[in-house]
Amino acid sequence: MSSISRRRFIARTALAGGLLASGSAPLLPQPLLGAAPSPRPKVKPVVGCQLYGWGQYYEREGKSLDAHLDEVLSALRDSGYDYAEGTLDTHTPDNTARFAERLRRKGLVPVSLYTGGAFHTAEAAPKTTERILAAAKVAHAAGFRVLVCNPDPIGRDKTDEELKTQVAALNTLGIELRRLGLEFGIHHHTPEMRREAKEFHYNFQNSPAGTVDFCFDVHWVYRGGLHPAKALELYHHRIVSWHLRQSRNQIWWEDLDSGDIDYQEIRRWVDDRSIPRRYTVELALEGGTKITRSSVENHRRSRDFVRQVLGA
Repeated sequence: MSSISRRRFIARTALAGGLLASGSAPLLPQPLLGAAPSPRPKVKPVVGCQLYGWGQYYEREGKSLDAHLDEVLSALRDSGYDYAEGTLDTHTPDNTARFAERLRRKGLVPVSLYTGGAFHTAEAAPKTTERILAAAKVAHAAGFRVLVCNPDPIGRDKTDEELKTQVAALNTLGIELRRLGLEFGIHHHTPEMRREAKEFHYNFQNSPAGTVDFCFDVHWVYRGGLHPAKALELYHHRIVSWHLRQSRNQIWWEDLDSGDIDYQEIRRWVDDRSIPRRYTVELALEGGTKITRSSVENHRRSRDFVRQVLGA
């Protein structure tokens, strides 16, 4: 992959910015943004697990996830998972290839990776893009097909100008990733959901589907005050992967089960439309989470839930 030069990056983002009117107008014409992309080829349903929650369990015991990764991968395989989602190593990209090999040795497959970075300033965005693209080339060669990205929060709401810079950079990155053969899904946490989910919507409303798409973390959307069904109504055609978690009375539950989110409703949406079913279970702990079982048992139960309720 040829490096994306700073000049090339600036030229692209300038073109995107040139389409921008004053205020918060979209970067691209609304007919393009509002239209669904060409139908995607059908993707075989796969169910994976984000490693973040496993790290929390090991930290509680004073242990390192890295030192016990092989036993985690074995537990996931034995529980019926297809893959584990780790982090794209942008500092030592070859570690990503080694992670893919560890997955295969345990009977799992490489599917998706998680990353982030600063995209909101003209100084940071080209560097972040370069770093991710260099690592993404290695990831694609190793067999990964989806890159999940959560742009870095900055401790305050991003200004309109910062959001314009960010979305232009995400569009540039998405184009380059698509050329590599990777799908690109934007992820979200609480900061993106503030101000009636301004940043969350801005990223999608000012970029084309098929270039900047959606990793739908159902619980973070719910916690941010947007009903998951509304997010599906708006952006179902952009979903490339999912993160799944549950809560009861607003507190994260130890496994994926019944609770605040109606996953039967999610199932109906998916069944009625051609939405990729790359379901990534992401259990996590917070203050108030009641822990009554081991991490292995909670992940096994969660895999059963996805099979029974989401049909995958």
